[in-house]
Amino acid sequence: MTSFDDILEEVGKFGRCQKRVFALLCLVSMPWAGVYVGIVFQGFTPDHWCKDGAVEQWRLQCGRSPSDARQLTALLVNSSGEVQRSSCEQYDVDWNATLACDTQEVDVSGMPTKPCASGWEYDYEGRRSFVTEFDLVCSDAWLMDMFQAMLNIGFLLGSIAIGYLADRFGRKLSFVMSNVFNGVAGILVAIAPNYLSMIIFRVLFGFGVKGGWMAGYVLITEIVGVESRRTVGVLYQMFFSVGLLFLPLLAYFITDWRWLQVVITIPYFVYILYYWLIPESPRWLLSQNRKAEAVAITEAMAKENKKTLSKNIETLADDNADDSSSASLMDLIRTPKMRKHTLILSYNWFTSAVVYQGLIMLLGIMGGNVYISFLISSLVEFPAAFFILFTIERVGRRLPFAAANAVAGAACFITAFLHDGWLKTGVACVGRLGITIAFEMVVFVNTELYPTFVRNLGVSVCSTLCDVGGIMAPFLLYRLAAIWLELPLIIFGFLAFLAAGLVLLLPETRGVPLPDTIDDVEHPNKTTQSAMETHQQLSSKLLPNTNISTNQDPASV
Repeated sequence: MTSFDDILEEVGKFGRCQKRVFALLCLVSMPWAGVYVGIVFQGFTPDHWCKDGAVEQWRLQCGRSPSDARQLTALLVNSSGEVQRSSCEQYDVDWNATLACDTQEVDVSGMPTKPCASGWEYDYEGRRSFVTEFDLVCSDAWLMDMFQAMLNIGFLLGSIAIGYLADRFGRKLSFVMSNVFNGVAGILVAIAPNYLSMIIFRVLFGFGVKGGWMAGYVLITEIVGVESRRTVGVLYQMFFSVGLLFLPLLAYFITDWRWLQVVITIPYFVYILYYWLIPESPRWLLSQNRKAEAVAITEAMAKENKKTLSKNIETLADDNADDSSSASLMDLIRTPKMRKHTLILSYNWFTSAVVYQGLIMLLGIMGGNVYISFLISSLVEFPAAFFILFTIERVGRRLPFAAANAVAGAACFITAFLHDGWLKTGVACVGRLGITIAFEMVVFVNTELYPTFVRNLGVSVCSTLCDVGGIMAPFLLYRLAAIWLELPLIIFGFLAFLAAGLVLLLPETRGVPLPDTIDDVEHPNKTTQSAMETHQQLSSKLLPNTNISTNQDPASV
């Protein structure tokens, strides 16, 4: 029998066909950036103060400025003695009986206060967010956290469901159908008439986005050779960083959160056309005993790559095809090594999501120009891709993966105890770089540690902890920051250091063929020896002249 990895020697491990599919799928990562962290702009919370109808009427009738009206908002004294305006309290006084057009100053000392009773006034700064539209401030501020949490609940449900569907009905079909779902749900978010309907549609939006992204990732890694997996895995995720660069530019010019949501959603309608532009994964077809379709797609790939196949394709088979129909969640934890991989990878997904998402959302509450800060911090992510590409084939996966988590943890700890300034900003950027590397590596390491028939399911199940982390991240950040602004950084540091230690318990996957069965995972040495023997047998058939090196391209013989 001939495996798909053997056939890729003839088809081309990363030929014109794979490059075309890869380029198309990379575009899918760009709008996901807006979905994942768009809350920084869509949920922008401007300065706000209590609205009072009598004060507003006085201001308009007497031609007074907004600042004059705001002076009548409660003034509180904090623990350090600094006087500041309250955003959530107002003076409990009948302003109709107090104010007149010739009023110059009001003695507010000793006046009782009360929570805002008639809503809020906002310093919009030219922007409208769902926070200002639905008054998600003061006692209702936690509802903004819920907006982001509901997206991650959608991620959680969708990654499991679409992961299962992708292993059952195919990578391509699941990918395309998820984009249909994304387009419809994204538009529903944009036209939601109230907060409740908005978060319901937000769950539906998240349901399709991540599952479709993961299906596309698994598809491209299954049609390229071992040597190219690192490149496609890293660059596929790097386009998420490209999307991050476009996001602040879009948000700067599109000042209404609803229209920004529409712009983020439109690409998903375009991706529906991929049904006619990308192939199904031959590996998956083989695992489903659909050999004829796998052969046809493989031949089409060879033709596009301008390669000629030998008759060995007629023996193309998958050793694990008989087990595919019974694939289940239990396969991920039934055996010792599969269980260890699942637990460690799940925790790393969790940590990556909490720290990465937390550091980005921190930009929205630290003050300054959020557009510039977001853009600069996004640029930091690009060295991450080059670091991975430079190290993982020279050093391996495990050590850079662990080091990235350790660097992120150390940077979070150090940043928490530095005063504001260029040094604190620089160390924070190092932390962002470290967690970006860790986040990018967990994705493709996850795909390399699971056999074909449960690969998509395995990645999806482990990444559900990413979604749990995403659910917790806004609450950890915003509620803990209300106690002490630096407290979330301390928590992030502990999580990242633990992740670094656990990564060292994983096996190295550099240069190792993708496993096809659970036995390949549990007994990797036996699998490697078998793969070498198969490769030698194939080479002897393709290269009968023993004077020709087996490293030579068969197509050139």
